[in-house]
Amino acid sequence: MSKLLEQVSNPEDLKNFSYEELNTLSSEIRNFLLETISETGGHLASNLGVVELTVALHYHLNSPIDKIVWDVGHQSYTHKILTGRKEQMSTIRQKDGLSGYLKKSESDHDIIEAGHTSTSISSGLGLALARDKKERKERIYSVIGDGALTAGMAFEALNNVGHLQEDMNVVLNDNDMSISPNVGAISNYLSKVRTDPVLTKLKDDIEFILEKIPKIGGGVSKSVDRVKKGLKYAFIIGILFEEFGFTYLGPIDGHNIEDLVHNFKKADEIDGPVLIHINTTKGKGYNLAEEKPSEYHGVSPFDISNGESKSCRTYRTYSQVFGHTAVEIRKRLGNEVVGITAAMASGTGLDIFEKEYPDEFYDVGIAEQHAVTLSAGMARGGLKPLVSIYSTFMQRAFDQVIEDVALQKLPVSLFLDRAGLVGDDGETHHGAFDLTYMRMVPNMVAMAPRDENILQHMIWTSVQHPGPTSVRYPRGEGYGVCLDDDLKELEIGKAESLTDSGDILLVAVGSMVNPSLRAAENLKKMGIEAEVIDARFIKPLDEKLFKEKFIEYDKVVTVEENVLNGGFGSGILEFIEKENIKGTAVKRIGLPDEFVTHGTMDELRAMYNLNSDGITRVTADFFKGNLEGDLWHPKNA
Repeated sequence: MSKLLEQVSNPEDLKNFSYEELNTLSSEIRNFLLETISETGGHLASNLGVVELTVALHYHLNSPIDKIVWDVGHQSYTHKILTGRKEQMSTIRQKDGLSGYLKKSESDHDIIEAGHTSTSISSGLGLALARDKKERKERIYSVIGDGALTAGMAFEALNNVGHLQEDMNVVLNDNDMSISPNVGAISNYLSKVRTDPVLTKLKDDIEFILEKIPKIGGGVSKSVDRVKKGLKYAFIIGILFEEFGFTYLGPIDGHNIEDLVHNFKKADEIDGPVLIHINTTKGKGYNLAEEKPSEYHGVSPFDISNGESKSCRTYRTYSQVFGHTAVEIRKRLGNEVVGITAAMASGTGLDIFEKEYPDEFYDVGIAEQHAVTLSAGMARGGLKPLVSIYSTFMQRAFDQVIEDVALQKLPVSLFLDRAGLVGDDGETHHGAFDLTYMRMVPNMVAMAPRDENILQHMIWTSVQHPGPTSVRYPRGEGYGVCLDDDLKELEIGKAESLTDSGDILLVAVGSMVNPSLRAAENLKKMGIEAEVIDARFIKPLDEKLFKEKFIEYDKVVTVEENVLNGGFGSGILEFIEKENIKGTAVKRIGLPDEFVTHGTMDELRAMYNLNSDGITRVTADFFKGNLEGDLWHPKNA
């Protein structure tokens, strides 16, 4: 570890450093981050971009008395290093190690836990109001990115702060990126502010001149005020934020610590809310990340010298299968097929579609609610929208799914990437709830593929269906199965039995089908014959098949990578009740009523019996009658 970095174990250690030493420390931290993340994986480009900002904030403030509220928190690695966790950084995003996000249980310096974007201004305002009620004096700094500023919630918060004129500061970290390049009017506005040196010079000159205008009485004074206001509206950058009631400072070089601290001090002297606009470079200090910040936003372990992944797996991901299938569907159906995402083009695979059909691609920025309602309008107008959003982020648009899509029975195809466990991103990013919240929506068809070949057929089926559909699929690589040359339309609600009849029935869905098949092989070695059904559809269920099977079997195991509350297994129980089927006991395997921690996918699935060994063990115990206290049975209903 480098010389200055060795001397830092908490933010107080920064107070005696000179600015020159702080700059040296920042370089050491950046090298430390690069060395660490190349071994552990994690969020690289975003963390490289905020090193100086983080150092300056902790140098200026007295955390945790003063509050730093990070939006999302994936850019908090330097913050973790400066707040006593540098020795644990090699464990980041690993089971029982540091979280990749903020975690109150890790440190009192982690003020607000957040994994979804655009929340920091709202949280900061809440902290400021609580401070005033309690008659405390701490300073509140909310840090938000320009990508996060495209979401409506951020503007709701700006509006409220400006109305209340609460004494708090917002740092706008402007790097012209979220995960994908930012889009929209706000992005264009910030780009002009960021890059136009003429506006910057005019701002400085006009403010200097206006300060020299004497305040003399009567009509002349009123005229001067009108001149000031007119010049302000004509030239001063940041007017958007000033109209929200903020004092605007910037734009400032976000890699110049002395300039940052100077403006933080200036902000503290101003009554009411201040917006400090800084410019940073995402991926700063690592050329490959600077050149391709989207690709280096989140990385697996990689070789620093060339940026190549250390993973030897070469199978295509589910996201890539989605992107290529979307292209094929556009070829077949023409320009009525459109792709929509919320700042996740590369993450969802829609960048593949965008390259082929840019005129039919829409990235709406971090605005999931808008994305869904936009797609509803497009569907009403005769288009076929393919909306791809991570499962955990689709939660933000739940009302729009109900009111704007399902209620009106519109043919909108929703694709939920990263469904189920996502591994090292942890609690805020697991797609653990979508089977539950999609299953409860009237008119919705919900499905999940067991592999990437079935995924392409489900995408085609979704587009052909005349009403709303959702398809959920897991993060990462598929099984490497061969993809059929032709797309097939699946019969809605039709399950598929994959093995012969046996002693016990396993009904699995999506990512749990193949582990269930391997479990059946294990059970056979134990003298237990298990039939495995791929439900394929969470809603509607294959009622004809399941009624026959539930009468045939007295023990049924359901397996899903979703919370058990209201999930696929709950749907099976509801069906048994509705059909008044007697004598069938059910054991459900899935995620418990808790937020799942971070770890590798393998570790987490093992924890919750969602791998072949776990399914084998639970099924065998159930078959042998060892789970009486942990199952549903008609006699207990």
